[in-house]
Amino acid sequence: MRQPLPSGPVSATTTISWDGGSIAVRDVQDPSILPPSCKWDERTRCHRAPAVAYAEVVMALHRRKLLYEDRARAYEELDGGLVVHRTPRPYQAIALRAWQRARGRGVVVLPTGAGKSWLACLAIDDKRRSTLVVAPTLDLVRQWYDLLRSAFDMPVGIVGGGDHTVERLTVTTYDSAYIHMEHLGKRFGMVVFDEVHHLPGDAYAMAARMCLAPFRLGLSATPERTDGRHEDLDHLVGPLVHRQDITELTGSFLADYDVETVTVDLSPEEYEAYHLARSVYREFVFSQGIRMSSPGGWGEFIKRSAGSEKGRVAMNAYREQRRIAFSAPSKLRYVEHLLHIHRRDRALIFTADNDTAYRISREFLVPVITHRTKVSERSAILTGLAEGRFRAVATSKVLNEGVDVPSANVAIIVSGSGSVREHVQRLGRVLRKQEGKRAILYELVSGGTSEQFTSERRRDHSAYGGGDAAGDAG
Repeated sequence: MRQPLPSGPVSATTTISWDGGSIAVRDVQDPSILPPSCKWDERTRCHRAPAVAYAEVVMALHRRKLLYEDRARAYEELDGGLVVHRTPRPYQAIALRAWQRARGRGVVVLPTGAGKSWLACLAIDDKRRSTLVVAPTLDLVRQWYDLLRSAFDMPVGIVGGGDHTVERLTVTTYDSAYIHMEHLGKRFGMVVFDEVHHLPGDAYAMAARMCLAPFRLGLSATPERTDGRHEDLDHLVGPLVHRQDITELTGSFLADYDVETVTVDLSPEEYEAYHLARSVYREFVFSQGIRMSSPGGWGEFIKRSAGSEKGRVAMNAYREQRRIAFSAPSKLRYVEHLLHIHRRDRALIFTADNDTAYRISREFLVPVITHRTKVSERSAILTGLAEGRFRAVATSKVLNEGVDVPSANVAIIVSGSGSVREHVQRLGRVLRKQEGKRAILYELVSGGTSEQFTSERRRDHSAYGGGDAAGDAG
């Protein structure tokens, strides 16, 4: 596509071309005008840069009013915009304006249930360029597919999960984006990264670098990463342009809620078995000089434990102490109590592992959703919960992100990781606003175990200040 020359002298025409995830810039009279990401490639006798630098290169040429031919971009304008119109909530309008001021590049942080997906639709409508939406799971791909198809009334493509149909509006998973971006990267003028905290990993970040979309929007409720790589989002997507946390929207736009931490004592036998297993595990860790709190501590433990009989005994002991703390009979008895007092509510029961989720399903006759559950079965179970045919659903981790469960108002955390993100996400699953709704999250902790420390770590978020912590529940 040839860009008109507004004014100024004309010399040899600069060209920008696509090369499988990178761009090549040729015939630049003054290379100093190019951004630092453009490096001279002696082999091809041109300047090259990752595709993410496309917008910078174009802007540099525009600023100097230089004639150039754009052979890189293959994206189109959308024929029309939204066919469904809803008045944006005030914070959605503020976030959209902030993103527009940042030239259509940036990250927006809003809590679960606050309408991040609709904000993305408003942004797509604003730019009206062919758009790729990238989501972490097939459940979310399905939700985005349904939303985009109804909101824009045009064909929506899917790449991933056995589908490979590319339209001007297309949804894909992070895995598929990484695999196919060298072919897809020039076909979209806008990219939306849902649950954008997944992006800074090595493989997924490469997908962002291989896409030339000048307009980028990242969405998350909790963008921070323990490895600090959330700072890479500034380059991959754009700066943080707007942020609001759960506590700022509770009552007006999200359901009011309480948080209750319940410490459950182990039986003397469980307590003894727990500490015996933990001492075996800890002794091995200390003898090997492994610091489990360091970033590479867990990987080092796995490697060392596989190298000797003593190490294998330590790994089994580690698993045993986790099993006792995570799924102690006293915990499950309390789950039974909570299901009874909330028998007229809709509950989500979260665990750290599939085995405990299946055990809860068997003992309390509630459906279970894990990564093994087919998409159609997941949909049927969540529909049953919404319609009241099921009073509760047990799950391990697959409902942590993005899945809409507006009917749920009780979350029971039987076990989980020390991740702040995971627990804010689990709280968010029960905060969808409904008339008269007040949500509650119960966090069950095995007393006298490492779970107490883990609980303190994962509740290090303002969202957990919104409820009353207690040692018992009625």
